[in-house]
Amino acid sequence: MRTVNRTVSAVLALVATSPMLLWAQDDHAAEGGGGALFNINLGLSTWTLLVFGALIYVLGKYAWAPILSAVEAREKGIQDDLDQAKGQREEAAGLLAEHKKQMAEARREAHQIVQDGKDAGEKLRREIEEKARTEGSAMIERAREEIERERDAALDALRKESVDLALAAASKLIRENLDADKNRELVMGYVDDLTKSGGGAQA
Repeated sequence: MRTVNRTVSAVLALVATSPMLLWAQDDHAAEGGGGALFNINLGLSTWTLLVFGALIYVLGKYAWAPILSAVEAREKGIQDDLDQAKGQREEAAGLLAEHKKQMAEARREAHQIVQDGKDAGEKLRREIEEKARTEGSAMIERAREEIERERDAALDALRKESVDLALAAASKLIRENLDADKNRELVMGYVDDLTKSGGGAQA
């Protein structure tokens, strides 16, 4: 729009100065008797200027206004497009920054989940090991108690069997009146029975 205004001002200035130039050329031709090339008809020039001025007036009133309106509308449209593009660019930059922020947060959460999984796995491993140690200790203790009970039971059985054998041997000695050799033989047999019985109980 500024370019059009400058053009119109230049044309009007040219129109305003044209009569002065024409009169100066006419005086110069009259003084020097110049050739036909520089002879200008003042009347024709005046009518030409009047017609040109009228054309400028008509164009300014009926043609330039719509042209200038169209140019202004086009300029406004371009400016709106530029403003819209700037807004979209700023919005895209904001979305990109938000996306980067979300990606960083997602990576942090993923790292935290992995770390939590490792911690949970380590805790479960320790719990399983502790439970296994506890159960193993309990099983060993139960086995030890069972062995002690079986040993005590075997000793009780051996004592009872020894008492029974001693009573049986004493009964035989009392019932039978034997000589010393016979008594010695019976005692030796009793000792052999005790030894056999003790070996069988230990086995």
